[in-house]
Amino acid sequence: MYLGVDVGGTKTLVASLTDKGVITESVKFPTPKNYSAFVSKLTKVVTSLQTKDFRAGGIALPGKIDRTHGVRQHATGLVFGNLPWKNVPIQADVEKIIHAPVVVENDANASAVSEAMLLKNKYETVLYVAIGTGIGVGATVRCKLADGLEDMEAGQILLEHHDQLVRWESFASGHAILERFGKRASDINDAKTWKIIAKDIAAGLIELIAVVQPDVIVLGGGIGTHYQKYEKYLIANLKKYEIPLVQIPPITKAQRPEEAVVYGCYDLAKERYGSTT
Repeated sequence: MYLGVDVGGTKTLVASLTDKGVITESVKFPTPKNYSAFVSKLTKVVTSLQTKDFRAGGIALPGKIDRTHGVRQHATGLVFGNLPWKNVPIQADVEKIIHAPVVVENDANASAVSEAMLLKNKYETVLYVAIGTGIGVGATVRCKLADGLEDMEAGQILLEHHDQLVRWESFASGHAILERFGKRASDINDAKTWKIIAKDIAAGLIELIAVVQPDVIVLGGGIGTHYQKYEKYLIANLKKYEIPLVQIPPITKAQRPEEAVVYGCYDLAKERYGSTT
């Protein structure tokens, strides 16, 4: 069995998965702002699971990760102040809880691996873009994180918006949409608003497409789940910038938006520590 932990700024999802990647149990709880309180809560939740014997685990969270030492160094982006953990030894702490080795990764990267695994027979290079509270991005090649792109902070791309040079996340994230329109994506149904949102998303996507040259783009996060509402507007905006050297790839929404991170934790943990039999 494997443990997957998706640590978000507001909630944490814990799941146990079989060797085949099937979720058998899951528990969700509000993420404590205090790191010690988080470790204590996670310990209680893991102890409450029916599964007691884990081969390995994976934990993913927003921010900069020191993969060598399994440390979450600090938050990144504009909107993760509600998870103010810095230089916390999260790998060592979770390994003490489950008595098994643990992989630590950025949450967007974990989701990217998870979604790429579902597309492995169709696409080689996958760009995963999570547009939720903030904007997180992960790139994979043959279902492995792309070398040199593991620490992408695409939400921090500087773009011109309303005659000012600002960060993409500041006007295209779910947080920015809520601030601007006073509604969450689930409550937005008019074409005019979605056209504006699509244009803002396209502004950053075209930059990523030019650099990464993906075979497909997968949209996740809260805004990604509503892709059908703005798909045609987004494609129309991107096509304006298409040139022979920069082709617009297929775009699809995440197949497992709510559990993508824990599945990615499983994939990463199994790749590193799984049985060879």
